[in-house]
Amino acid sequence: MKAQQAHRDRMVPPLLVLAQISSLQVGSAVAKSAYDEVGATALAGMRLLFSAVIVWVLVRPRPSAMSSRQRWTAIALGVVFAAMNVAYFQTIKYLPIGIASTIELLGPLIVAVAMSRHWKDLAGTLMALTGVLLLASPGAALPVAGLLLGGLAAICRASYVLLSRRVGRLFDDWSGLAVALAIGACLLTPVAAATQGAVIARHPHLLLTGLLVALLSSLIPYSLDLTALRRIDVRAFGILLAMSPAVGAGVGYVVLGEHMTARQGAAIALVVVATAWSVQSPRGSTGRAQTGSPTESEAETPNA
Repeated sequence: MKAQQAHRDRMVPPLLVLAQISSLQVGSAVAKSAYDEVGATALAGMRLLFSAVIVWVLVRPRPSAMSSRQRWTAIALGVVFAAMNVAYFQTIKYLPIGIASTIELLGPLIVAVAMSRHWKDLAGTLMALTGVLLLASPGAALPVAGLLLGGLAAICRASYVLLSRRVGRLFDDWSGLAVALAIGACLLTPVAAATQGAVIARHPHLLLTGLLVALLSSLIPYSLDLTALRRIDVRAFGILLAMSPAVGAGVGYVVLGEHMTARQGAAIALVVVATAWSVQSPRGSTGRAQTGSPTESEAETPNA
């Protein structure tokens, strides 16, 4: 019975991450399908604004009761939120969602390599990294602007994972998430309003699109991140995120009709194989946080 329970416990984090990835990629597809009517920055702004309002109402944080350390960490995460949203939504304007997700994955993969302590984890991460680099190598025929924006999104994603972990250690509830989202919304919403406010005013149905994107791409994924990273460490979380390119490619194909070349499919397949390799390792992704020291395992969650 104990062995069965331990097996079920190991499977929970991968399932949570898979649900997070699926929700995020469907939200990205919904956003991209609206690009003919409204710009990427406006959608990113609506995504953060709606997310911030909903979480703030539900959580009702008290910034005045927070320590200086808590406030500044949440503020830093909010800045990353704003940059990450713009970078990724601009990236999918140039690249198919599966490819954009693969390039963005570079950030968490680098974090995973830096924090790895076992050769199997390192081998799986490097295999996934090879798939990512195959997409961006000479002859890949991808827009330079998309690759550069994807690189920026990767940096933001790595910062997001690390800061989420830090915020989770400093807050016992979702107050850090509420403050971070509010900061991100305050930074990005004025830009979105100035550039696309007139368009949204003429087509108010876009507000419903923004709300749907907020639910699918922010509230649901961030909540699942929060739960998953209470069970596993950041390195393991970065490896599990390697599932996102395959899910993104499938969502892009089904929802948007996005096709990929054989080379791009092979690159994504490398990432998926690397994920399977890492997750099956008994010393790998899912079990470490539950058996590690308190420093590694206690409340190292993302309030992202």
